[in-house]
Amino acid sequence: MKKLILILFVLAYLMPKQATAQNEGAAAAIGGLLAIGAGIAAVEQMKEQAELTATQWVLANQPALTSFSLKTLDFDGKKVKDMSSTSVISFKLQEFTAGDKPKLDGKKQVLFGFTSRGWISEYGIDFEKVRWYLIDDTEWINMMVAYVKVASGETNKSSIVSTLKEGKVVNKGVKVKSKLIIPFFKLEGDMYVVTDYSADMKLLYNERSLGIFLKETKDLVQIGRGDIIKIHDFFFDED
Repeated sequence: MKKLILILFVLAYLMPKQATAQNEGAAAAIGGLLAIGAGIAAVEQMKEQAELTATQWVLANQPALTSFSLKTLDFDGKKVKDMSSTSVISFKLQEFTAGDKPKLDGKKQVLFGFTSRGWISEYGIDFEKVRWYLIDDTEWINMMVAYVKVASGETNKSSIVSTLKEGKVVNKGVKVKSKLIIPFFKLEGDMYVVTDYSADMKLLYNERSLGIFLKETKDLVQIGRGDIIKIHDFFFDED
């Protein structure tokens, strides 16, 4: 990416000073590409910064983890303005046995970074406005069970668990293959159904996302349906 931006700058510099209309059009196109390139580079820089800070949090708070991989689920294909409105950044964390060409075959966890207003500015990411929360597959299933209960009215926990492990949470409910097994309530965009999940958070359902109300900071953050699917696939579908 840095090489591409450098090439575009060189092309812009080498263009004749007495530009024709065609050259002016080319210059405008190059300017647009430079802006796009700079935006992509900014997001990539934020991604690296976020992964570094998440890794530092793991090292400081999870001393038992001595060999692990950590990768963000966010940022790819996103613009800076998209990320500034993001309220949760998620990271896949998986342990492995150290050795030559190791395989990622150890315990899986997901690290959430719950953000507060103003966490991204022209100066980058302010990690003082990010709260970290680490979960494993058991905690994820517990969260999803509570979410499905409040979103559907289904109360049979064992049935919900088995359906979740076989299927996926989609916009309309929980599907197994192509069949909708647990349909969700149809709500308007400004309607929420709430359950008191734990001492740390409440979970909210509306038709677009999983809402998490953080009791400590009183922030309402949202995990989009696409991210729910990514996390669920990471825990239960990936090799």
